[in-house]
Amino acid sequence: QVQLVESGGGLVQSGGSLRLSCAASGKVLRINNMGWHRQAPGKERELVAFIDSGGVTNYADSVKGRFTISTDNAKNTAFLQMHNLQPEDTAVYYCAGEVATTQAIGETWYGWGQGTSVTVSQ
Repeated sequence: QVQLVESGGGLVQSGGSLRLSCAASGKVLRINNMGWHRQAPGKERELVAFIDSGGVTNYADSVKGRFTISTDNAKNTAFLQMHNLQPEDTAVYYCAGEVATTQAIGETWYGWGQGTSVTVSQ
């Protein structure tokens, strides 16, 4: 019905930048809200950025000022722009969010993408 697919991960040097994308496909009317989470090896998954239906954003203190979350509803895609990446940002990044579907008025779907890996070298 609906699928979230992340892309844009990779290997980058410390201080570098990456932009992650999360494309919502299927019976998608619009993205209502979206969060980017990450899970580093041996650590709990954490929420690093969130955007609501009004465009209000929130960030974890560890990424504030370096990461920017946004959505493009014309493309049904969410983004996470990451600057000044550090080795501690190394993790698998997941998007998770709610979309309004075209199935029925008021129907929504919530789900997770499969993740994209980000590795930051010294």
